[in-house]
Amino acid sequence: MSTLTAHKPNVAIKLVDNLPKSSYKTSNKIYETTNLNLWYGETHAIKGIDLPIYENEVVAIIGPSGCGKSTYLKTLNRMVELVPEVKVTGKVTYNGKSIFDNSYDVEELRSNVGMVFQKPNPFPKSIYENIAYGPKIHGIRNKAQLDEIVEQSLKKAYIWDEVKDRLDTNAYELSGGQQQRLCIARCLAIEPEVILMDEPTSALDPKSTLKIEELIRELKETYSIIIVTHNMQQAARISDKTAFFLDGKLIEYNQTNQIFKNPLDARTEGYISGQFG
Repeated sequence: MSTLTAHKPNVAIKLVDNLPKSSYKTSNKIYETTNLNLWYGETHAIKGIDLPIYENEVVAIIGPSGCGKSTYLKTLNRMVELVPEVKVTGKVTYNGKSIFDNSYDVEELRSNVGMVFQKPNPFPKSIYENIAYGPKIHGIRNKAQLDEIVEQSLKKAYIWDEVKDRLDTNAYELSGGQQQRLCIARCLAIEPEVILMDEPTSALDPKSTLKIEELIRELKETYSIIIVTHNMQQAARISDKTAFFLDGKLIEYNQTNQIFKNPLDARTEGYISGQFG
């Protein structure tokens, strides 16, 4: 990473100053990425990424389109391997164990590391069945237990009061914002430790975006959250740390207040101040 001194970006971004200032030295590391490289065929999409991620933090990944943000996110639960002709080198550890180890159960990894996508993707089933689907796959069949999981998951996603009287309704009848919160509830139902979010509010209206952001702030008390976002205002509002990606490389990673108020790299300042991207 560059250590160039940069002036404060000339851009009005409201920072949240009351977020806990987690320290690399005092919180538990949940992910460690070491010299991660990834190719799509001949295209070198991720270039030598070193990035530690800690428990109960919101980490925002920002950068222009095509810089490797979503690719990196999908590497963390190995969904990137679903793309043909992907080659990965380097190391990614989750709770101290390499996720690329042959003995690592990919389905177990994806149970521990849930994912919420850019566009809401509810199943063509009832609200109830959307939430109960994951627990059923994991062997839970007891109706009372499933009822409890459904209710608690919807409550955690702050949508229970809106849907509790119509759990048999098809999820497609919900609004876009409600569908996204339903997808978050579906993720929570399998009790993950980490939640990956790939631009979860980009398809939503401002009111729904605000609800999702409030939800993220609540969820980080229990979960570690890694969010890719094009919205720098959003990154400033909700994240503890921010990573700036450019051309497949990690340019700068620091406390969010530091990144937005006094970045160390001139390229970070250039992106935040709208000079490119």
